[in-house]
Amino acid sequence: MRFEDYIKNVPDFPIPGIQFKDITTLIGNGAAFHQAIEELASFASNVGANVVVGPDARGFIIGSPVAYALKAGFVPVRKPGKLPRKVIQFDYDLEYGKNTLCIHEDAIQPGQKVVIIDDLLATGGTIEATIRLIEAAGGEVVGVGFLIELLDLHGRDKIKNYPIKALIQY
Repeated sequence: MRFEDYIKNVPDFPIPGIQFKDITTLIGNGAAFHQAIEELASFASNVGANVVVGPDARGFIIGSPVAYALKAGFVPVRKPGKLPRKVIQFDYDLEYGKNTLCIHEDAIQPGQKVVIIDDLLATGGTIEATIRLIEAAGGEVVGVGFLIELLDLHGRDKIKNYPIKALIQY
């Protein structure tokens, strides 16, 4: 299946100069969504993951069904103020701004093998922050998987020490 056939390019969103890759047409197609989840779940299984982490918010959409397919737990990484208990947090840069991510302090158990699943690898800031949160909690990141990787933004350079799976590369 050519997953790129299900992605729509939206120019100048959310700000001028950004070419937004809209995944809603892929996740809205049952066959394409199913195949994408199957391929990411296979990757997660092959790297030995026993828990899936997904960054807010599109990582929830992709990561949750991967966790379900693995019969593994899913841990959301959220923006500040969204988690009700004590958190670990990390500040980072985006390709068009700054952000902070948080995880419950007890969400990852020491030694757990974690795969991070998200929709897009751009500059790598979100995933790098997520890796730091998982490692601060004592987890071991065994891989990172994406629907899309934007090669020109070199996000892979920030996470090159981890197995990476991207279904589409632009």
